[in-house]
Amino acid sequence: MAGPFNSAVMTAAGLPVIGDRIRNHIAPITYTGRKSGRTITLPVGYRRSGDTVTIRVAMPDEKTWWRNFLGEGAPMSIELDGHERSGHAVATRDARGRVEVVLKLDPV
Repeated sequence: MAGPFNSAVMTAAGLPVIGDRIRNHIAPITYTGRKSGRTITLPVGYRRSGDTVTIRVAMPDEKTWWRNFLGEGAPMSIELDGHERSGHAVATRDARGRVEVVLKLDPV
């Protein structure tokens, strides 16, 4: 189910008018799976402050992608304003079970 939904979101993000609104809150991230070694791209909701991008993971127990960034984290890229930006992402889980992935963008 996630595959078709993610495809629909990415298609909508490319449309005129509505795409601008979507891209202000949703962007594709790309990373390499730590076990599979595959390159994975998926849309996520995000909040940006300067060179820090915060991704709150809804229903984290139903998803596995964020686990690639536990501990010391791993490289990740995100498409912002039509440009691919790379950086280093680290996932944390708080005492209430909420998961947040923080991406520190590399200098331009």
